[in-house]
Order: sequence, then structure tokens, then C-alpha cells
Amino acid sequence: MSLKKNIIANYVSQLYVTAVGILILPFYIKHLGAEAYGLVGFFVLLQAWFNLLDLGLTPTISRETARFKAGVMSALSFRQIYRALSLIFLFIAVVGGISLFLLAEILANNWLQFDSLSLFSVVIAIKIMAAIVALRWLCGLYRGVITGSESLIWLSYFNIAVATFRTVGVFPIMFKFGFTISVFFIYQLFIALLESLILFYKSRILLPKLSKFSEPIGWSVKPLMPVLKFSMTIAFTASIWVLVTQTDKLILSSILPLAEYGYFTLAVLVAGGIMIISGPISNALLPRMTSLFAQEKHLEMLAIYRNATQFVAVIAGSCAITMFFCAENLLYAWTGDLHLSHFVAPILRLYVIGNGFLVIAAFPYYLQYAKGNLKYHLYGNLILVGILVPLIVLAAKYYGAIGAGYTWMTINFLFLIFWVAFIHYKIEPGLHLKWLFNDVFILIFPAACIGYFFNSLNFSYSTRLDSFLILLIVGIPVLLTSLLCSPLIRKYINKKYLTKVVV
Repeated sequence: MSLKKNIIANYVSQLYVTAVGILILPFYIKHLGAEAYGLVGFFVLLQAWFNLLDLGLTPTISRETARFKAGVMSALSFRQIYRALSLIFLFIAVVGGISLFLLAEILANNWLQFDSLSLFSVVIAIKIMAAIVALRWLCGLYRGVITGSESLIWLSYFNIAVATFRTVGVFPIMFKFGFTISVFFIYQLFIALLESLILFYKSRILLPKLSKFSEPIGWSVKPLMPVLKFSMTIAFTASIWVLVTQTDKLILSSILPLAEYGYFTLAVLVAGGIMIISGPISNALLPRMTSLFAQEKHLEMLAIYRNATQFVAVIAGSCAITMFFCAENLLYAWTGDLHLSHFVAPILRLYVIGNGFLVIAAFPYYLQYAKGNLKYHLYGNLILVGILVPLIVLAAKYYGAIGAGYTWMTINFLFLIFWVAFIHYKIEPGLHLKWLFNDVFILIFPAACIGYFFNSLNFSYSTRLDSFLILLIVGIPVLLTSLLCSPLIRKYINKKYLTKVVV
């Protein structure tokens, strides 16, 4: 199977799933109401925290599947590892699902804040969430087998289909049976059950047949011992990431009324688009930089590192600046709801800038990965969690979503300025100032000035089309300014066009 086709299919499905999830949100809020959508946001939060229980198991089964397909391990050894992981996945799904089911009334009574929804409907919704979360958890095992087998094109088509049914397909059902939170979650449970059955069937096809083995597979978890170190390393970094990105949402889910929490969830989801921009770049950057470092092509590795920084700074930076200055225009053009736009815009501005700092601050990880030494990455994440989590708790408790937003933005800015400088000093002395000013600052600062100038013109808007046009009027000059300030882009233009003119 072509690697290029797999990568393209993976990106297309990722972008589609993200886009359809974002575009459908205004319809959820319109038909379900802000408070009910807040409950949907709480459901997303539960899934994210449930991932803490992964313990590196999903990447492990994916890696072992790939090793089996490459002929590195026997079919019997692979099936033994698969069965051991199946037992662990099933145990966690049952215990986690039942625990959440039993906690439904406590969460509804003592954690969530709601007015228009009935206590009964909220309790029922949380109990259904428990079943959905458990089913989707099991899907991780099956997806790992499919990914390790490099059946990514099939998986991409499947993800697109599931995302469509999950987000868009619910509306005909609610038109028929009513726009209630119970109908919404019952439908989601049905889709989760169907998804898990199809993935289970597909993964079974890819597994070596049991009839091939002359000796029993057994029911022991001992086959996992050799891969335990890999699993724990992945588990630790994944757990840190969940703590960093989800603590504010967890705290605010108990402080804010569900309606306001729904608005907050919407703002964070839109701001998360900045993070998605850097995903394809990192996936392509890591293997290339690792390869160049292994070949002792140090200067080429640094050149790719700096060029990729400029690319992300241009794209993610321009998006963050435009969304900061045009937050209300973006939200109104998207939702058509003035009240929502006014309420959400201040939160969106803070999170989008914080995410902009974060995608740039992530670059030293790529350098550490290429050199095979992640100790500073682990130290940095521990420090980040140690500072961010208590501050988020205090800020959210006393100042709500705005306080959490200011904390998120400030901590990520300080992390970029100080910790990234320390990492560069340790692993690549002499790089940091050139990287910070030539590859980041001179691309971002002029674009921010242009954004400020156009925003100061105070364009008025009365329709969603007006808001969209204002978004373009600000966004296009911001992007062009950032492009022209990039040494990489200027060099490309000079080589591609100006040299031909001179000749």
C-alpha cells in the first residue's frame, strides 16, 4: 500500500471529521439549546479523560501489528499479545463504564449546573454516555490493529462515514422523535454500537486465523511484559497532554452553568483549529529530521527545522491573529447568533492566542525526537502541569472561563519564551535567538500590526455576509504580510520568479 496514499487519506479524513464537527455546532445550539449543548460538551470531556486509562495500549497494539506484518514476530506471539490486550481493554471498558453509570446521579446533582433541563433527563444522558464511552474505548483496540496493518484508506473512509452519521445523521432522527437530549444520546449510542461492531469485524479479518496454531494461545498477560516499557512511556506523555489540555474544561464543567459551559466548549473547539494546522507538519517532519540526524546531515536537519517553523508561523500565526481581531465577525458569520458571538468572542481570543504560542513552543520536541533524547520534553511537561493545573483551578474558580483563558494564554507564552530557550541552549546552542526572531517574530509582529490597523477601522456589520467579508478584509492582508516577511517565502519567490525576470 502506498505510503503517500495512506498519508493523504489520513489527512483528508482528519480534516473532514474536524470540519464537520465544527460546522454542525450552531445547529446543535439552535435546536437543542445552549444548556443541552453544554451537556454534549461534558460528554466530549468525559471521553478525553477516559483516554487517561489508555496506558499506551492503543499505540502498542498498532506497533505490534506492524511488526507482525513485517515478519518480525510470529503469528502465535502476535495473537497472544492481542488477546492479552483484549482482556485489558475489556476490563477497563466494563469497570470504567459501570463506574460512570453508577456516578450519574452524583454528577448530575453535585457537579453539573443546569436550570431548564430536568434532573431525570440529565441522569439518563450521563448513563447513556457511560455506555458510549465504553464502546468507543473498545474501538481503540480494533483501530490499532487496522492502523498497524496500514489499512488506512479503508479506515479513513470509515471515519468519514461515522462522523457524518454521528453529527449530521442525528438531525433526521430528532426531527422525527423530538429535539431532546435523550433522543440525541440514544442515537449516539446506536452509532457507537454499530461502529464498534464494524471495527471488530474488520480487525478480525486482519488477524492471523486461530486454526493455524498447533498450540493454544492462552489467556495470560505475560506476553505484554517485553512491550511494557514502550507502553508506559507513551502513557506518561499522553497523560500529561490530557492534564494540560483538559483540566480547565473539567474544572469549568462544575463551576459554569451548562449553558455557559456550552459556549465555552464552542470557543475552545474553534480555537483548537490552530492546533490542527500543525498536525500534518509534525507528522511529516519527525521521520525526515530523524533520518537526517542519523545520516549526520546536521545542517540540513536544522534547515528543515527552521523552514517548518516559518511555515507554521505563517499559517497558524495568520489564523490566530485574524481570529483574535475578528472573533465576533467569525462567530456571527458562522452561527448567525449575535448573543452567542458577544459572549464567546472574549474567550475565543484568549484561547486562540494561547494555542498559537503552543504550536510554536512544540517545535523543540521535534528536535529532541530527531536526536532520540526526550528527557527535556518530559521535564518541561511536568513543569508545565505543575504550574498550569493549580493556576487553572484557581483562575477558573474565581474568574470563570475568562480567568482560565488568560491563564492558558499567559502560561503558554512564558513556556515559549523561557523553556524553549532553555531547550535550545541545551541541545542546539546558538540557535534560539536566530530561530525566535528570524523564524517567528519577524513573521508574526508585522502581521499583528496589520491586523490591528484594519481592526481599528471599525467596520460595521449587520448581516452574516458582512461579517464574512470583514474576516476576509482583515485576514488576507495579515496572511500576505506574514508571507512576505518570511525569509523562506522571499527566497522561493526570488528563485522562482525574479531570477527569471533578470535573466
